[in-house]
Amino acid sequence: MRLYGYIATKDELLDLMVDAVHAEIRPAGDGWREVLRSLAETTRQAVHQHEWLADLLGGRPQLGPHALARGETVVAAMGGVDVDTVMPVVDAVNAYVIGAVRREITERRAERATGMDKRQWQSAFGPYLVRTFASGRFPALAAVVRDGAHLDADQTFRMGLDFLLDGIEARISS
Repeated sequence: MRLYGYIATKDELLDLMVDAVHAEIRPAGDGWREVLRSLAETTRQAVHQHEWLADLLGGRPQLGPHALARGETVVAAMGGVDVDTVMPVVDAVNAYVIGAVRREITERRAERATGMDKRQWQSAFGPYLVRTFASGRFPALAAVVRDGAHLDADQTFRMGLDFLLDGIEARISS
């Protein structure tokens, strides 16, 4: 309650908290691709450090000094890209990161709530999937689950980010 002598609302407090974390998100690199990769990875790291951030990303624009500094760094790195393309590119990367980290944090929270880690969950639900896939109704899904690579969260995040950055590169190079 003492904080409300300094700030007016809970939303203002949350904005200040989010901006404080933006100070930890310091994208760096040579060229737009490295800076966007760094933006994605440092944002993900910040969310893993501050789990509550996953619930607040993607809301209204963040206009605090740390968020604006982060935005300036990213937009400046997009120097050779058409000005009308810059924000859709940055928004696409941000949307990917937000979706990925929310999924990761949701899985982490589910593990805590159920007390089952990924392997325990797979053991519990594996027999159901074996029976379901044996029905023949889901052959494509069964093949992917049975034969596909089972990547960890880091590998999945980086591969998805590579797909996105490759697509952006192909689009802005044409």
